Amino acid sequence: MSDSEWITRKDHGGGVFEIRLGRGPVNALTPEFLNQIKGEFDAIAVDPDIRAVILTSPFKVFSAGMDLKAAREFDIPRQQAVVRGLNEAFLAIYACPKPVVAAINGAAIAGGMFFVLCSDVRVAMAKTKFGLAEVQVGVDFPVGPLEIARATLDGNIARRLMLTGQTIGPIAARNFNLVDIIADDAEDLMGYALKEARTLAELPAGAFASIKRQLRGDTITKIETAMAAGANEPANGWFTEETVPAMTKVIG
Repeated sequence: MSDSEWITRKDHGGGVFEIRLGRGPVNALTPEFLNQIKGEFDAIAVDPDIRAVILTSPFKVFSAGMDLKAAREFDIPRQQAVVRGLNEAFLAIYACPKPVVAAINGAAIAGGMFFVLCSDVRVAMAKTKFGLAEVQVGVDFPVGPLEIARATLDGNIARRLMLTGQTIGPIAARNFNLVDIIADDAEDLMGYALKEARTLAELPAGAFASIKRQLRGDTITKIETAMAAGANEPANGWFTEETVPAMTKVIG
C-alpha cells in the first residue's frame, strides 16, 4: 500500500464515515503517518458532510505504536518530528468536534493506545489487549499523549499501565472504563460501532461539539500552550542513552 493509501474513507451513509488506518502490517507510527492522521482529522473537523467517524484497522493489530525498527535510527530532527507528530495527531483526534468511535479489532499498544483514549466511544473485540509500553522502550510521554492520558485515565489504571508497560485484556479494560462495549467477533464489532456512530450522528452537531469542548477544553489548552512553548521540538531530542537498547530488546 502506498503512502497515499495509508488512510482511506468509507461512507456508511447518514453522515457516518469509516476512517481506516492502513499502514501495514500493524499501523506502526512514523512522522509521516502521524502527519497524515492529523491532516485527515483537520479535514474532518470542518467537513459538513461528516457527522460521526469510526476508526478501524484492516489488520490483526489495531496499532502497535511507534515503528521501533525505524525509530532506532532516528537522529534528533527525526526524534523531534515524531514528537511533533504524536502531539499534533492525537490532539487533532482528541479535539475533533465530531463524534469519534473506535472499533478496536486487535492490540492497541503504546502510541496505538491513544487512538482509543482520544475516542468518544470505544468498542473492542473479545480477543484484544491494551497497553502503554513507553517505559519498556525507554521513552517518556510527549505532552500531548501525557495530558490526554492524565485526563482520560483513572489514577490507578494510569499507574498500572504507564509505570509497568504491562497489557490488559478487554474485560479489565471495560472495568477501568477504557472500553464501553465488547464484541464477540468482527461482524459484531462493526455492527456495534455503526450503531453507536449512527446514534451520535443524529445528535445536534453544534451542541455535541460545544459540550465536548467543555469537557476537554482545559486539556486541549494545556497541550496547545506547551506546544507553542517548544514541546514539539525537544532540544536534545526525545531519546536517552537507554532508548535504543530498550527498543532492540523489545523487538527481539
